[in-house]
Amino acid sequence: MSYNPFHKKQKKNTSKKNFLSTKMMKFSSLLVLFFIFPIALAQLRVGFYSRSCPQAETIVRNLVRQRFGVDPTVTAALLRMHFHDCFVRGCDASLLIDSTNSEKTAGPNGSVREFNLIDRIKAQLEAACPSTVSCADIITLATRDSVALAGGPSYSIPTGRRDGLVSNNVDVALPGPTISVAGAVSLFTNKGMNVFDAVALLGAHTVGQGNCGLFNDRITNFQGTGRPDPSMDPALVSSLRNTCRNSASAALDQSTPLRFDNQFFKQLRKRRGVMQVDQRLATDRQTRGVVARYANNNAFFKRQFVRAMIKMGAVDVLTGRAGEIRRNCRRFN
Repeated sequence: MSYNPFHKKQKKNTSKKNFLSTKMMKFSSLLVLFFIFPIALAQLRVGFYSRSCPQAETIVRNLVRQRFGVDPTVTAALLRMHFHDCFVRGCDASLLIDSTNSEKTAGPNGSVREFNLIDRIKAQLEAACPSTVSCADIITLATRDSVALAGGPSYSIPTGRRDGLVSNNVDVALPGPTISVAGAVSLFTNKGMNVFDAVALLGAHTVGQGNCGLFNDRITNFQGTGRPDPSMDPALVSSLRNTCRNSASAALDQSTPLRFDNQFFKQLRKRRGVMQVDQRLATDRQTRGVVARYANNNAFFKRQFVRAMIKMGAVDVLTGRAGEIRRNCRRFN
């Protein structure tokens, strides 16, 4: 091999260029985040507990991994919990409160579960770092980790939320499965999100389960016609009838029900959406193009999902001296 007197210099220059390129990419990402989420960045930050409780995210991740090994549907459960919490009074863990008239007692929250997992995580965090990590951040981090375990994106998310001091069931006004696309999208835009965010977050149904009662009319007597919903694939109608004879629920993604991927959107384009609002996403003028893009590009869907989750996780958060850090997630201090 011939000796190149410039080899070391070239290698050094290349390393310097790579370093500068990496720094510029990180800086560009921060700029994008700043312009998209200026309020969130001012209140929350990645690594919020790096000094006050450096093992916090590891504790959460390990306990979620243990639970996922026992029951992989924990991903769907935590996604539902996170959504139901953030869309009522913001991401403040008000959903976790146990009381006669708390949010937990509202009809739409009857299907929310995995409260015991949150309790176990909180107990370990309190033992390691008393009165430091909020229940609101536990929900956010646990949801993030469960998505990665199901094959979804792994990402950093800002923390620093504090727990709310109010939880009333009368505040719960969450959409049902027959909501119009316009109504669903407006629910998200009212929280500072856009159509891409709305469709991406509804794409969490890729690991979702739906109670048969929520779509029974679509497979038996759609809108009093005595026939199934004509917009549903007849093969799916037959399959869901069989499923619901033997079970109370069915997978909302009939292709890869426990895998976080874009198969859900591919199923919608084949008229195989289980929930009515899901199927409408594929045909409505406002959302059908987004569904097509997500169906054709799994990586793009996952990137947009991360952006949407970060936005949702910053909805009406309490920070600084607002709210509290609960010692028990089920009770106000």
